Amino acid sequence: MESGLVLQAVDLRRPHADGPDSDAQLLEPVEAARAASLEPSARARFVAGRAALRRFAADLLELQAGDLEVRYSCLRCGSGPDLAHGRPGYTHRGEPLPLLLSMARTQQWILLAGLVAPGVGMRLGVDAEDPSRLDFDGFDAVALSAAERRAVGNLSGPGLLRERARLWARKEAWLKMTGEGLRADPSAVDVLDKPGITDLDPADTGLPGAFVAAVALDG
Repeated sequence: MESGLVLQAVDLRRPHADGPDSDAQLLEPVEAARAASLEPSARARFVAGRAALRRFAADLLELQAGDLEVRYSCLRCGSGPDLAHGRPGYTHRGEPLPLLLSMARTQQWILLAGLVAPGVGMRLGVDAEDPSRLDFDGFDAVALSAAERRAVGNLSGPGLLRERARLWARKEAWLKMTGEGLRADPSAVDVLDKPGITDLDPADTGLPGAFVAAVALDG
């Protein structure tokens, strides 16, 4: 794993010590507007996730979470304070913070990844998956490349689900890193041996042992 990379798992079923109201208070108007458009359970996860990401970024740079200003970037939409989606980032007193961030959600968990003072051109993506979510027909055909389908072809039961999740976490981490996201066809992205992707040990992430996670780092 890249030296300096910080990982933090957050269980959304455990409210922050300051309570849910403070989570909502940390959101800026553009984030609050997006939260308001979601149904209640998704809204609660969104608010808790954005608040956790902001606290994580602030802690890494020893700042106050409420003093950060959100600044997301998207390959399609650009960047700026009017965006509430894309690659996460923050400014402080108008200055961009020297920090790479990525966030993954699975079930009631969030995995945060951060790298302070990244080199020029560095990019970061992280993903986490619960293998039990991938127990349905058709996943391999839609999500996996031909080589990946061959790699899982002789597996079954829990072993198949875990390998599906491992490949999907690697794929999502890569696509977050590049900024393409699921606008790209996941079956066209082969991550079996792609350089720059690392499988994460649950002991390093703080996630439940049944989950799998991966990080992609470039540059």
